[in-house]
Amino acid sequence: MREFTFTDEDFDGLSKRVYKACGIVLGPHKKEMVYSRIARRIRACDLTSFKQYIELVDNNNGGEFSNFINAITTNLTSFFREKHHFDYLSTVIIPAILERNSASKRVRIWSAGCSTGEEPYSIAMTILGRFPSGWDVKILATDLDSNVLSKAQAGVYSARSITGVDGSELKKWFLKSSDGESYKIKPALQELISFKRLNLLESWPMKGPFDLIFCRNVLIYFDKETKDQLFAGYHQLLAPKGHLFIGHSETMGKEHIEFINLGKTMYQKADHE
Repeated sequence: MREFTFTDEDFDGLSKRVYKACGIVLGPHKKEMVYSRIARRIRACDLTSFKQYIELVDNNNGGEFSNFINAITTNLTSFFREKHHFDYLSTVIIPAILERNSASKRVRIWSAGCSTGEEPYSIAMTILGRFPSGWDVKILATDLDSNVLSKAQAGVYSARSITGVDGSELKKWFLKSSDGESYKIKPALQELISFKRLNLLESWPMKGPFDLIFCRNVLIYFDKETKDQLFAGYHQLLAPKGHLFIGHSETMGKEHIEFINLGKTMYQKADHE
């Protein structure tokens, strides 16, 4: 038996607020997940019902709206997730950028939906040292959830969460705690990355161009109209011949002729407009 009454009206109300705020679509199969996560917020706020909680969110008392969005958004990630993307970055994209950007010596990469930081740090490990001295190389890492951004900026991970990092990379890029229970990212990697909070459905302050955009396991939460808007935005911000990586369970419709499908959820900006 549930601790709090949770009606279809409650679920619909919360779902509509999430969609309006950040475009995430919560289907009926997400109802139990929503109950579990919001019930924790109801207890934390010392309330007794979903109705009270929705009123609190609408009034944004104590900044609860941000807590509400943070509670709903899912943050599952790991180092070097979908390793073929990083192999392609290392073997194909970096050599192409070295040639293409030889005059500007400028490289910009965006991790859109960076969660707790494993993705941008994996990118940094892949590219650091691959560009000669004097090159201006930066990674922008954004996420909607302010809590996970704080963890990403701290760059401290438990021993069990770094399984995707091999031994040599671990020694090269991490500082091990005295008790061996945690690892901290070295400053050289952190200096490459700027972590910023960003709602993908709001205006984007950055101008680009980006040589590469990672937006993986983010699009699954959006409806087609929102995805199409994001693809258009990414296309606009990508440099000529720039690349876009999406998640293994995500697709881009064939109607998006502005991108060339390279396979394995990797795309390149087409020459034609």
